[in-house]
Amino acid sequence: MKRIFIFVLLMPLMMFAQLRGPKIKTNADIHDFGEVEQGAAVKYNYMISNDGDDTLKIAGVLTSCGCTVAELSKKFLLPGETIPLAVDFNTKDRVGPQLKYITITSNDKDKPVLKLTITGKIKESKTVVKNSDGPKIQFTRDQHDFGIVQEGKVVDFTFEYTNSGKKDLEIKDVKTSCGCTAAVVSGKKLKPGEKGTLKVELDTSNRMGRMSRVITVSSNDPDQSQKILTIYAEVVRKDNK
Repeated sequence: MKRIFIFVLLMPLMMFAQLRGPKIKTNADIHDFGEVEQGAAVKYNYMISNDGDDTLKIAGVLTSCGCTVAELSKKFLLPGETIPLAVDFNTKDRVGPQLKYITITSNDKDKPVLKLTITGKIKESKTVVKNSDGPKIQFTRDQHDFGIVQEGKVVDFTFEYTNSGKKDLEIKDVKTSCGCTAAVVSGKKLKPGEKGTLKVELDTSNRMGRMSRVITVSSNDPDQSQKILTIYAEVVRKDNK
């Protein structure tokens, strides 16, 4: 009888202990962006909170497709802290119903993996007439995977492109999706048939897990004013041995 009494007294303490620790929480599990036209920019901020009483550590953020980029401003959240998870979805070259996933791993023992969903529908662009007489930017490839990279290393890759059109090609702007990525263009003005390069550097400092980043190249190509390039990497903890 005495043991039962002690157990009853300790039960609330045991339950309270189980509730302690970091707790990941989000304002929504699913975001439906509705119906948009092909090429439209889709952006959304999930709000990620630490609803626990210990520091929440985000181990990684993984997207199910290179067309989706998800970026957290920090990886450690104090109890009660909330930060945005900025999501960019590239609708170019996509048509019809869309279903993409974002997976967040953390040190929340009850929910070590949080899965978020982006859904919606993309309708075909009304612009169907191609201008065959203008400049045309053509990359040999639009994606590159660095594979496994130790945290802290800076890796680079050079994309190659050609002006396969009939008029001079001009690179107007190059933007990266985060400060960890730098892009340097060689050949901003190309005559028909000329080639250029775009060197991309990725700094993996303070990054961990699978990551993808986007580089947007703007030019005077009338049929493709913005070209999306995507880089990937699996960042692992540095070996201190």
